[in-house]
Amino acid sequence: MGETDTAAGSNVAGRLGFKDGDLIQEFGYDEDVDFDLREAIEGAVGSELLDEDDHDVVDAVLVWWRDGDGDLVDMLVDAQTTLEDHGVIWLLTPKQGRDGHVPPVEVQEAAPTAGLHSTSTAGVSKDWHATRLARKK
Repeated sequence: MGETDTAAGSNVAGRLGFKDGDLIQEFGYDEDVDFDLREAIEGAVGSELLDEDDHDVVDAVLVWWRDGDGDLVDMLVDAQTTLEDHGVIWLLTPKQGRDGHVPPVEVQEAAPTAGLHSTSTAGVSKDWHATRLARKK
């Protein structure tokens, strides 16, 4: 990754609200994830991302989700298991036109069923789009 890519990734990690010391759990890791984004997030928080089997209470969760991965509501419920009360879930889905694209309506329908609401969205890389989900108050 070049210096420009690193700076761009760090900016994205900061825009997503990640800061030094945060514990971030990751679901849906596969060979198609954005490795530059992952590296930038790990750099911003100062540690590696926790995997699906970790049981530490975390500040945020990253979910890489593709069409065909299963039941999104179940995933969003599972992702909240170790999430601290005011933590957020960043749902990362392939952008339109990419393999595994998830229509936004699917996210908008699944989130409330899982007790979440969408608060913002962001393009985080050339292939991935992020939706910030928070627990309903």
